[in-house]
Amino acid sequence: MSFPAPTREWFRDWFGEEYLALYPHRDKREAEQAVNLLRRVAPVVDGPVLDLACGAGRHLRALRQAGFEAVGLDLSMTLLRSARAANPDSPVVRGDMRELPFRNASFRGVTSFFTSFGYFSDPRDDRHVVREMHRVMAPGSFFMLDFMNAQRVRRELVRTDTRAIDGGHIVQEREIIDGVVVKRIHVERDGLDTRTFEERVRLYSCSELADLLRSENLEAEHRFGDYLGSPYDHESPRLILSGRTPIGGVAAA
Repeated sequence: MSFPAPTREWFRDWFGEEYLALYPHRDKREAEQAVNLLRRVAPVVDGPVLDLACGAGRHLRALRQAGFEAVGLDLSMTLLRSARAANPDSPVVRGDMRELPFRNASFRGVTSFFTSFGYFSDPRDDRHVVREMHRVMAPGSFFMLDFMNAQRVRRELVRTDTRAIDGGHIVQEREIIDGVVVKRIHVERDGLDTRTFEERVRLYSCSELADLLRSENLEAEHRFGDYLGSPYDHESPRLILSGRTPIGGVAAA
């Protein structure tokens, strides 16, 4: 199995109806657990919170139910339509996380749930995302970045699997190429042509991700390994980093 380099940014094609069919198991309960963990590190928030790559809006719903004033941002119109339908009281905005369509210091917090980071072929774009996060955060604001545990992914990568969906099935093939998890997704529906999509996510270790955040003046004060708040280690299912911008800091220009 060998995957060629993408000819276009993969996420512009993949996050549609097929994506929603593949991940129905990412459910309300998991989103509530993630937001409950957020509430532990940010018990009081006076102002709006931005959910980066909000997808179909399950975390927006949990944020609102937990008392946060949440705003969602995503690039996919398909996912934003689902998010808007599920969260009529929470604004959703279409935009690229590398160039956020918001003013400096607009938010009191920024969240990124369910590995919505590391999507770009050029790692400098990941730095642009972190820089933009900091730019739109007011001094003293919190952030939470929920990522996969790269050590565990490298060790336990499932090369191929098949999953049934309504009217067909999905075959997934995975490989790690130059520090990037490449997943090819074949959507096979009865009587129809197979459609193929890709996911590409850069594998950041805990120290690499913390250093990237620190380079843009975001210090990871907490390192969790799951949504229950267990300490992070190499066996953890997740890598969740959270912290705050400096109280006396100034948003990046």
